[in-house]
Amino acid sequence: MKDHTKISNAVIKRLPRYRRYLNELRKKGIDKISSNEFSELTGYTASQIRQDLNNFGGFGQQGYGYSVEGLYNEISAILGLDKDYRMVVVGAGNLGLAVVNHTYYYKTGFVVKGIFEVKKDLIGKKINGIEIMDYENIVAFVEDNNIDIGIICTTKDAAQEAADKLCFAGVTGLWNFAPIDIETPSHVAVENVHITDSLHSLAYHMSKNADEKK
Repeated sequence: MKDHTKISNAVIKRLPRYRRYLNELRKKGIDKISSNEFSELTGYTASQIRQDLNNFGGFGQQGYGYSVEGLYNEISAILGLDKDYRMVVVGAGNLGLAVVNHTYYYKTGFVVKGIFEVKKDLIGKKINGIEIMDYENIVAFVEDNNIDIGIICTTKDAAQEAADKLCFAGVTGLWNFAPIDIETPSHVAVENVHITDSLHSLAYHMSKNADEKK
């Protein structure tokens, strides 16, 4: 069995893209695809695709290519998407609302079970049928409902405290949208999503393209 702990984050970040394209192929009824055909779809080289998949065993057959359904299921299992996840959102502002709406409409297997807020005027309201609850009750709710993931949509100053409460209550993953890198125990996975960093990267590529045109 391959040691997945040694696989780079760059490889892991490409897997969801592979899976997304495979899902589109499934919807079209396509049964198999070669690495060259997959390369044209994803924008990665055929060599890169083969190298990435070989980290997990390969999955392709010489002269046949990849089974679309089989590879989709394999990547889903690698990413842990062969099961559902129960989540809570901390912060019911515009960003928290956007996250709740996204998970509700796209039905991706990530299910929001609770929304928590400190602002008293928001407590008791509902988003897609999910009631906004008092942040003071978050630990008991996470413990009682076997919550897997905490989504942090708070201010920068409140993010670490929210993370600490969620980790204490037993979540095993945090999706952090606050503009700060949070610290977690080693057994709790964290994905820090910095929207501004992404915009800065976009600005770099735009600037680079502009320079090349001169």
